[in-house]
Amino acid sequence: MNAHPGGSATAAPGTRSRPSRRPARIVTVVASCLALLAAAVVVGVRALGQEPTVTLLANWTGEDEDDFRKAVVEPFERKYRIHVDYQGSNAESQVLGADVEAGTPPDVVVLTGPGELAEYARQKHLLPLEDLVDQADFGPSWAMPLADGHVYWFPLKADLKSIVWYPADVGEQERRQAAHRPAAWCVGMGSGATSGWPGTDWIEDILLQRYGPGVYEQWARGALPWRSKQVRTAWTTWRDLVGAGGDPDLVRRALKTPYEAASRPVTASPRGCTLEHQASFIRGRQHAWKDVDGRYEPSARLLLGAPANRAWEVSGDLVVLLHATPAARKLIRYLASADAQRAWSAEQSGFSVHTGVPPAGGTDPDWRRSLALTLRDRRAVHCFDASDAMPPAVRDAFAEAAIEFLAHPGRLDDLLHSLDTLSHTSGLTWLPSVCDRGP
Repeated sequence: MNAHPGGSATAAPGTRSRPSRRPARIVTVVASCLALLAAAVVVGVRALGQEPTVTLLANWTGEDEDDFRKAVVEPFERKYRIHVDYQGSNAESQVLGADVEAGTPPDVVVLTGPGELAEYARQKHLLPLEDLVDQADFGPSWAMPLADGHVYWFPLKADLKSIVWYPADVGEQERRQAAHRPAAWCVGMGSGATSGWPGTDWIEDILLQRYGPGVYEQWARGALPWRSKQVRTAWTTWRDLVGAGGDPDLVRRALKTPYEAASRPVTASPRGCTLEHQASFIRGRQHAWKDVDGRYEPSARLLLGAPANRAWEVSGDLVVLLHATPAARKLIRYLASADAQRAWSAEQSGFSVHTGVPPAGGTDPDWRRSLALTLRDRRAVHCFDASDAMPPAVRDAFAEAAIEFLAHPGRLDDLLHSLDTLSHTSGLTWLPSVCDRGP
């Protein structure tokens, strides 16, 4: 073949000309070089500290942190070219308090306590979110305005409380009998810096189911004394159910067991416990309930024989903004989006209450679909976890009192008197409302 100007060749007579591959190779090489150059620029910018950065504090650590980074943080970083400086801590309330006091708070925080957040809002540490988040995406019971009319938080994930878990092979009659045997309850009070909250959940839920959302809200807002008949009855009912002050081995095990390990005895042979009063998140995080195909029953029906749809206690991981940098504002909008909500709820086996996220998928088991629909049911009354809604000092004292009461129920009068005294301390911030009103 003879050379052709431009580097091509002339085909021999009677043969088919084969197109040159050189241009395609050149394009491929150039594209690869550009991709490498772009990656180098990103790395270089990050190394020089010039890439936009947003600081984020939340309570997910270990595997939960890995999941959060993979499902939520990394997609945000890729999409916006913004670096997320994430800090996970099991004692995030203490970390946040120290950071605020030092004048170096993070840009965005995810926290479970609206009572604590209301105090930060009163101190002007939180920024309103009305121009970043559509309240209609979540509803007033989740993105609730404070007394100043502003909305300061929205839920990244929600959980249903007021439920009791049991193994799938445990029938109704057996559950009814087990509910009145203290040894049948899986109880673990340990939770590091926040130990005691599983006990507060019991007391809150008993009060809600026995006396209704009106009384519950009065108490959660600081308007009903701890020594009232209703609140005292909630404590003594819990005492009788779990055997507070009774079998020393039973009490000791409950006090020393971390809450996330409380249900492990359900897989033993014979079973060490049968029932657990715990929020919906435990089904996805505790392998014991997966192993026994855990199902749930409304606590009102099992504990008190009351109607199951009277009211539901709920909790949530709430997102707030402390610095309105462009990067932080983008992160807030992203976390409030249906895509981020869907990704995180799926990863955590949790639930989003965002109206743009279907409550359940077509392959979800019946128990999960039921939980999701209950959380989104506009006809039901949802009341936020009372201790989470209380001022931090009262919340912490309540958790400590639950631990003390479990070991020494005879001290109830002193404990309630101390809580009443603390609740009347001046300068505390109480939420204007903790329950929605249903239809």
